[in-house]
Amino acid sequence: MSTETLAPTQRTPKPKWLRVKLPTGKKYTALRGLVDKYNLHTICTSGSCPNMGECWTEGTATFMILGNICTRSCGFCGVKTGRPEDVDWDEPEKVARSIKIMGIKHAVITSVDRDDLKDMGSIIWAETVKAIRRMNPETTLETLIPDFQGNTINIDRIIAVKPEVVSHNMETVKRLTREVRIQAKYEKSLEVLKYLKDNGIKRTKSGMMLGLGETQEEVIQTMKDLRGVNLDILTIGQYLQPSKNHLPVKEFITPEQFKKYEEIGLQMGFRHVESSALVRSSYKAQKHLT
Repeated sequence: MSTETLAPTQRTPKPKWLRVKLPTGKKYTALRGLVDKYNLHTICTSGSCPNMGECWTEGTATFMILGNICTRSCGFCGVKTGRPEDVDWDEPEKVARSIKIMGIKHAVITSVDRDDLKDMGSIIWAETVKAIRRMNPETTLETLIPDFQGNTINIDRIIAVKPEVVSHNMETVKRLTREVRIQAKYEKSLEVLKYLKDNGIKRTKSGMMLGLGETQEEVIQTMKDLRGVNLDILTIGQYLQPSKNHLPVKEFITPEQFKKYEEIGLQMGFRHVESSALVRSSYKAQKHLT
């Protein structure tokens, strides 16, 4: 790869292609006002997503359910790890109401991992989709789900409510999975995506972060593995270290390299490939309905 390699402890300024423009526009300003007025919670705001202005202008927003404390301790993720709070059974209605207030056309729903729960949160997942459908019948949905430890009973609850897109992120290449995702398994994630596709989900999706020390060959092999389970949509973006306690950035991938991966992915047969430094899982999510 034509990339800049960093020493593990070195803190280097981000390259120019990672500079983010401040969100602007009437649509963004209006939605920001609603979020502040009604104290609505979106991952867009809490995660300071670089694409927030673009997505909101197009009527897309991302919401996280099942709290903000995860039972897993992935080396890349800025979400808190620990003992989660009790499930809020009113949450499906709250999320549905937030989507209605904001006038969201396409909603992306994600969650922390809830390995502490017998159903791993899948019941709340299904109830949230049902509540959104009931209150916002014109809104389309993408569900970015955890692996549910591969338990098909829990995955079936997602399949039963038929989101337009179901996503589960691989995050990284096989060699780095144990270091980056710790409790997750590469093969299990592939099995989840295959099970979704084999059981009626029309559009499956996954995402990868680059810059953790993977090679070009490993990235391409992961793309092949994903096409091997008939994945439709792939997002590829730059890993950015949330804090000094997280895994360091090993490389800043160039725009040219991201473009190369996009071209390779499209040649492999993916329906959509979003590949650039600032791409995140829900980037241009509404476009992936086609």
